[in-house]
Amino acid sequence: MIIILSTTGFFPSGYAEDMTASAKPDGALHGGAEMLLAARGQKYTTARRAIVSALAATGHPATIAELLGAAPGLPASTAYRNMTVLSEAGIVIRIGGTDEFARFELSEELSGQHHHHIVCTDCGLVLDTSSSPGLEDALAEAVRGVVQAGGFEITGHRLELVGRCTSCQ
Repeated sequence: MIIILSTTGFFPSGYAEDMTASAKPDGALHGGAEMLLAARGQKYTTARRAIVSALAATGHPATIAELLGAAPGLPASTAYRNMTVLSEAGIVIRIGGTDEFARFELSEELSGQHHHHIVCTDCGLVLDTSSSPGLEDALAEAVRGVVQAGGFEITGHRLELVGRCTSCQ
């Protein structure tokens, strides 16, 4: 088990949601994205809206190829260029798999979903998974010990479970 501590925000113990799509209504999702971009002096363009919509619809961390399939007419160069802007604005986060393809998903602040990931070491598949309140409580307790020993201020966490998917077994 790999524990990655991040600065993506603090989420209350036991917070878990259905991982099939964004928990926020479409208007709130796009309004939040527009506000995050405006705070950085950026516009919420049609291409950026298409990327956010595609990410909200996929239900799992998606590669650029998957996003292009979910957003017909979006050029690859536009997707790559805008992914950088969306990431810098805190709208999208990059999830590293075990293959050469990066995956992207909406940030937890924007999607309203606290979750973790299951990563296949053979094919690189990355899936979202929710956790039990007991796991979140145990993780919070373990993190308190790390904080006390290391002097860190922890603002959130990410957990990746690594193994082999059913297709690769």
